[in-house]
Amino acid sequence: MSHLPLSLVLAASLISMAPAQTPSPSSPSSTITATKALKDAPLTTDPSAPFWQHTHPVFITGDTFGNPVPSHRTEIRSHWTNDSLYLLFISPYEELNLKPSPDATSETNQLWNWDVAEAFIGSDFQNIRRYKEFELSPQGEWVDLDIDLDKQGDKNAWKWNSGMKVSARIDQEHKIWYGAMRIPFSSLSSQPPAAGEKFRINLFRCQGPTATRHYLSWQPSMSKTFHVPEHFGTLVLAPAKP
Repeated sequence: MSHLPLSLVLAASLISMAPAQTPSPSSPSSTITATKALKDAPLTTDPSAPFWQHTHPVFITGDTFGNPVPSHRTEIRSHWTNDSLYLLFISPYEELNLKPSPDATSETNQLWNWDVAEAFIGSDFQNIRRYKEFELSPQGEWVDLDIDLDKQGDKNAWKWNSGMKVSARIDQEHKIWYGAMRIPFSSLSSQPPAAGEKFRINLFRCQGPTATRHYLSWQPSMSKTFHVPEHFGTLVLAPAKP
């Protein structure tokens, strides 16, 4: 159970045992507005690329309890198209914790044991304990999971395949790594996306070696685990700008 923040078993037990807590008044806005792009584009980690302009970025500014971690202030940009949701993570770091012998060609289970950026996204507002988990590493590794918190210890959750695509690169000079995700909407909902549609979402990072590891959260989960859907925010699909 070394990956405590992402263990489904402990997540389910923590949620059932702990009373709900309210994030502090200083918590960030709980809404992400993704504007529609007119067409799909090659996945790029360059924040100056035209595709990543005119977005409404949000920022991860603290840990899972809402405590500020200014050295790791993470920017996330988003767009959507008729087929996909795009996310770009701009992630400052102090020291990276990278998996040896990375494999960017196939899914890497338990990727959360190393540095990752993560998005938890749900379309079911009636059963919020069902959602999807998407992760990528600074080395371009990835894993996606079909989460059901009522199925404790489901070891097959990672075998689900969303069809997501990722791209990543490390800027060692400036100590920033960039990671982009393209997530098919077909993996999130049986209905095609439309302007005005909403999803439940939270964004996270695991950063650094074990001794100084940071667990960063856009919406504070108010727990040692990320898996607290009661504290997710909202993703809103906005129309394309004229």
